[in-house]
Amino acid sequence: MKETDREAVATAVQRVAGMLQRPDQLDKVEQYRRREARKKASVEARLKAAIQSQLDGVRTGLSQLHSALSDVTDIQRSLADVSRDWRQSINTVESLKDVKDAVVRHSQLAAAVENLKNIFSVPEIVRETQDLIEQGALLQAHRKLMDLECSRDGLMYEQYRMDSGNTRDMTLIHGYFGSTQGLSDELAKQLWMVLQRSLVTVRRDPTLLVSVVRIIEREEKIDRRILDRKKQTGFVPPGRPKNWKEKMFAILDRTVTTRIEGTQADTRESDKMWLVRHLEIIRKYVLDDLIVAKNLMVQCFPPHYEIFRNLLSMYHQALSTRMQELASEDLEANEIVSLLTWVLNTYTSAEMMGNAELAPEVDVSTLEPLLSPDVVSELLDTYMSTLTSNIIAWLRKALETDKKDWLKETEPEADQDGYYQTTLPAIVFQMFEQNLQVAAQISEDLKTKVLVLCLQQMNSFLSRYKDETQSYKEQHLRDRQHPHCYVQYVIAIINNCQTFKESIVSLKRKYLKSDTEAGVSLSQPSMDGILDAIAKEGCGSLLEEVFLDLEQHLSELMTRKWLLGSNAVDTICVTVEDYFNDFAKIKKPYKKGFGEDADGYCDTITAVAEVIKLTDPSLLYLEVSTLVSKYPDIRDDHIGALLAMRGDTSRDMKQTIIETLEQGPTQANPNYVPIFKEIVVPSLNVAKLLK
Repeated sequence: MKETDREAVATAVQRVAGMLQRPDQLDKVEQYRRREARKKASVEARLKAAIQSQLDGVRTGLSQLHSALSDVTDIQRSLADVSRDWRQSINTVESLKDVKDAVVRHSQLAAAVENLKNIFSVPEIVRETQDLIEQGALLQAHRKLMDLECSRDGLMYEQYRMDSGNTRDMTLIHGYFGSTQGLSDELAKQLWMVLQRSLVTVRRDPTLLVSVVRIIEREEKIDRRILDRKKQTGFVPPGRPKNWKEKMFAILDRTVTTRIEGTQADTRESDKMWLVRHLEIIRKYVLDDLIVAKNLMVQCFPPHYEIFRNLLSMYHQALSTRMQELASEDLEANEIVSLLTWVLNTYTSAEMMGNAELAPEVDVSTLEPLLSPDVVSELLDTYMSTLTSNIIAWLRKALETDKKDWLKETEPEADQDGYYQTTLPAIVFQMFEQNLQVAAQISEDLKTKVLVLCLQQMNSFLSRYKDETQSYKEQHLRDRQHPHCYVQYVIAIINNCQTFKESIVSLKRKYLKSDTEAGVSLSQPSMDGILDAIAKEGCGSLLEEVFLDLEQHLSELMTRKWLLGSNAVDTICVTVEDYFNDFAKIKKPYKKGFGEDADGYCDTITAVAEVIKLTDPSLLYLEVSTLVSKYPDIRDDHIGALLAMRGDTSRDMKQTIIETLEQGPTQANPNYVPIFKEIVVPSLNVAKLLK
């Protein structure tokens, strides 16, 4: 306390010192004193109030403690009285055992009396229930069945409650109600039959389906009530829980599976289109069933059954299983395509799950794939392997067929422009088109792979085609009388080369997004080279054919027979004209030499003829120099042969003309195409004219 007093005095001194720091503050000492006195009085009043409040609380607490003590004493005294009374009543409780047994017997008798009417009427109710089931009155039959089960379960529960170990009485009750379980099973069969035909029933007699659902819902409620009682008593009647709702969905699931599997009406042996028909029937059935389920069946089931969602899941799973089964079979290439097209495209298209009538309940983006990616990949690999073998076989067969046409006695067909052709390019590219269109239905990636495969096989095919055309030529040269239309079919082969080139370009343009896609563009130059080689060889064969026909007549030129009079020139002209008419049916660009360039060659012939028919020898040098200026690749032996053919030029004049021309400068036109360098001059002497 002394320390507290000292602190209080020190604080007061500081406070007073703070108030009286200036002389003029001394006049306010009295004012300061009154103010501090008021503060002191206020503090003392609050302190007294707080102390008084504490004292009141302590007083109240003491009073309550005294009351509690009194209550505890009373309770202790009462407990002692109860304990004394309980000890005194033990003997009395033991003497009431007979009363307890009587109560149990009374309870049994009360239960028996309560169910007596039902017990005596069990056989009659069983017969009525059986009749109602046979008549199809399922709701009434189920009502009577519930009465029977209720009587049985009530008696068994009372017996269980009174003496759970008494199995003899339980067996007796169960045996007396033995027909009840049979009726339940029979009714269940009827329900399952209706559910198996639910998609038909809902359209013809929806009330029947509603009755079935109501019965199942009743049984579900009974199951739940019994299971709840089991938690309290441990008692479960025989045959419970029935789980008819679970069985209902199992029945629907089996029905869906059976419906999907039952759509295969044909086999490969009986119908090559068996799989297409099978898949189309599945598509139609599933779409129709789901539309009926969405529009009608949902009205017959409680919302919490989610019947449409469950049926959709069942159909999807059944379809997935069926597609897996089909995929595991030894399918042919076209069957693999049909299956993959259906699985990857048709299933989610507007023709099936994407149908507007199924929206918005069915969202195709949420559907799982019917086939796993591994199975799809395996099928695609099998398809590509089979397709490769098929394309090789088809191309070989097409070539063999075309080779047979080469031997025909009739000319090949001509297109609308009059150009000879065979059916080979059309057959080959029609086959390619069909396979590419099919592949495009499955996926863009498969389409590209098939195009690459087609072009690769085309490359190999063209090499065989080249070999066969060479064999065709060799066969003809062994006997030029056969084949009869050799020239026309060689022209057709040449035209085929151009058709092949155009078709390859068209095919790539149609089925490739870009020319560099999948490296396909790399195959084009190779095929073009082979086709050009075939065409060039064909053109050479045609020219060779011309000269073989003209060889005898050309050999008559510059002979005595020719000088005395011969039809050799006329024959040559007619023969060349005849060939020219055939060569006019060669397509560009292989017409070069046979078509648009013929005028240039005719000009050359005219220029050479001018030298030969010149009548004034003095102008011979001028005419020859003009010829040389036009055709700078003309050689000395060409000039010598021309002058020799005139027959009026001496050796000295010929030598002078040649030497003079050699001394003169010659400048070739940069666009000039050499002609004479390909012409070989045979030895020509006067002796030949004497033959």
